[in-house]
Amino acid sequence: MTWSLLALDRETGALACAVATCNLAVGASVPFLRAGVGAAATQSITNRYLGPAALAALARGLRPEAALAAALAGDDGQGIRQLHALDASGRAAAHTGANCVEWCGHLTGEGWSLAGNMLAGAAVLPATRDAFLAATGPLPERMLAAMRAGEAAGGDRRGRQSAAIQLVTTEDFPDLDLRVDDHADPLGELTRLLALWREMRAPMLHASPRKANPSGNTDLDAMEAGWKARGLDLRFRR
Repeated sequence: MTWSLLALDRETGALACAVATCNLAVGASVPFLRAGVGAAATQSITNRYLGPAALAALARGLRPEAALAAALAGDDGQGIRQLHALDASGRAAAHTGANCVEWCGHLTGEGWSLAGNMLAGAAVLPATRDAFLAATGPLPERMLAAMRAGEAAGGDRRGRQSAAIQLVTTEDFPDLDLRVDDHADPLGELTRLLALWREMRAPMLHASPRKANPSGNTDLDAMEAGWKARGLDLRFRR
């Protein structure tokens, strides 16, 4: 019922997941990311325990193939599950259960992984892969361009409803976490939201509390000056 793309940006160390489906709120159940560890996507009659289990195994130093095996070992439904993972060094592995609904399958390469089920046909994943590898620019934009190419190749055989993208760098929470839970064109809406994020949120990341600066920017005068430059008549209490 879903196809998803995991990717690593080697220049920044960012790990990301983009996903789309014809079901409600895919971003709440499929992507799992941990900075410096890896990314995982659990789908197809989704067992959400598998995402954290795969990341925990990667954090223990297991290779992605072994991490997936460890996560799936206690799941009696592994035949209907799809799970793939990418570690922080770019190694990837994927599992497509023997009972997943056609078309289903996965593709992996250095620094990326793709998996999908209930797709319109076998062309969806190669179209997504080829567009991702050919794209230029920031990682999130490249991933959404790839997902749109997969949709143009057929996407989910049932139609469209939700999409999401998450990205982590150094923090215990995503730098980017955008979700379209119910929309006639979820990937188009996600692309619009990503453009807004670039304009409104990305420039503020350096001033937010982070491991390198746990309090973030606390200069009241500087923040007020920023508001004034944007035409906002706001003041802190003093």
